[in-house]
Amino acid sequence: MILNGLLLLPLLGGLMAWLAGARHPKGCRWISLISLGVYFIAVMALWADDAGRFTLAADPVWLLQFDHAWIPQIGARYHLALDGISLLLLALNGLLGFLAVATSWQRIQERVGFFHFNLLLVVTAMTGLFLSMDLLLFYCFWEIMLVPLCFLIGIWGHERRKYATFKFFLFTQAGGLLMLVAILGLFFVHGRATGVYTFEYERLLGTASLVPDWAPWLMMGFFMAFAVKLPAFPLHTWLPDAYTEAPTAGSVLLAGIVSKAGAYGFLRFLVPLFPRVAESFSPVAMALGVIGILYGTVLAFAQSDMKRLVAYSSVSHMGFVLLGVFAWNDLALQGAVVIMIAHGLSAGGLFMLVGDLHRRLGTRDLNRMGGLWTLAPKMSRVGLILALASLGLPGLVNFVGEFLVLMGVYKVHQGMAMVAVIGLILALVYSLWMIQHIFTGENREGWRIADYGGRELTIMAVIVACLIGLGMYPRPLLDEAQPSLTHLQRVTTEDAVLPQSPRVRTQNQPLEGHEDPAADLLKWER
Repeated sequence: MILNGLLLLPLLGGLMAWLAGARHPKGCRWISLISLGVYFIAVMALWADDAGRFTLAADPVWLLQFDHAWIPQIGARYHLALDGISLLLLALNGLLGFLAVATSWQRIQERVGFFHFNLLLVVTAMTGLFLSMDLLLFYCFWEIMLVPLCFLIGIWGHERRKYATFKFFLFTQAGGLLMLVAILGLFFVHGRATGVYTFEYERLLGTASLVPDWAPWLMMGFFMAFAVKLPAFPLHTWLPDAYTEAPTAGSVLLAGIVSKAGAYGFLRFLVPLFPRVAESFSPVAMALGVIGILYGTVLAFAQSDMKRLVAYSSVSHMGFVLLGVFAWNDLALQGAVVIMIAHGLSAGGLFMLVGDLHRRLGTRDLNRMGGLWTLAPKMSRVGLILALASLGLPGLVNFVGEFLVLMGVYKVHQGMAMVAVIGLILALVYSLWMIQHIFTGENREGWRIADYGGRELTIMAVIVACLIGLGMYPRPLLDEAQPSLTHLQRVTTEDAVLPQSPRVRTQNQPLEGHEDPAADLLKWER
């Protein structure tokens, strides 16, 4: 029941915060903070329990698994499973959720309880999404995630929040509907071929090979949904508006964790479900990744709004993830997972910094800033470290991910790797340009601002410590992700034969009534 507990913790915390918000605004903040703190501690306890249990040659296993009949009439199951990749993303989910509540402590004064309910509902939906091993269940969490994000942007956002909310909803909903069509396509193809109608991920592996003519179209349904959420060029146009108009906590969750839903979808579902089509499509996907890297860096440099600059830099960073996933070798995949964690930390920290500056100055216009280093030295040093992380300075965890991706891509396509390096050079330019405009130079506007206090400095210290600590010693990330990545790579090389169900830790009930998932397809082939 541990996995169900991880789902219920933020959900119940959000409901309690909503109920308490009308009479006790400060109390609802504490409820949210405590529930997410317990959530994060529980995830880290699972990580500590698993530390050292895997080796690079070990067979992949689910750390925890819970499987129960959900809608048996249509073959849908309530199937949750946790592996190394899911564990890393849940840790990021809990940490950023906790920091998002902490950073919005004094900023949200209206409908405080409902705000925290939506914040924790996002964390709940992301938890279910990272744990779902049934495609219909995955789709349900995918859609649930959309609702609280629309509320966060539409109610507590900035001036153009209604436009940003509509655009975000339109893009995300369109992508989700395409994915639903693709899921139903797999469902009916597998059912007609084997007589077993199911949405279970492990049973559907290999199904695409039964309909080679339809497989590219089914894959594109998943690709469009995940590319919108990543976001990948050219489906990124909702991002600058949504990230800019969202409140600080909403921007932290959007950039830090929600964008990882797309990356996770590529890694967990698209390539394993459509290995042959993904292989033939990989040059196009990698080209889109390279275009996104260059496009994001160029447009980031052209922004005068600091928040839009950080938003476009996210397009560039997530382009590296797309590039690494479709290179599909060990180095590139390891790098993609590390970038997912690193970008969540650095982008989340930058959006918090933007929020802090906006609250003090009343503007995000870089042209009006300058000379803040002497006024707010603590904030300035934090901003410098976050900018250096964004540009991929060695010693910070962003560098580890980008270096691994480039090494992996170089093995597959040297030209794309060399072009992607240009993106790193451009990131150096816009990151230092941003620091120059904000903290150095002349204070032309005569700003007088307060430096970071204890609460704000503690929040930033956590992010900076993670960026430096994992940059100097990234092995915990690499070791935890490796067995799952090895398993995914093995799945894509198996030809139309579904893998055996991974072993289950005895903490949860056995998977009763599950036959060998390869039997249906093998019987059909004979």
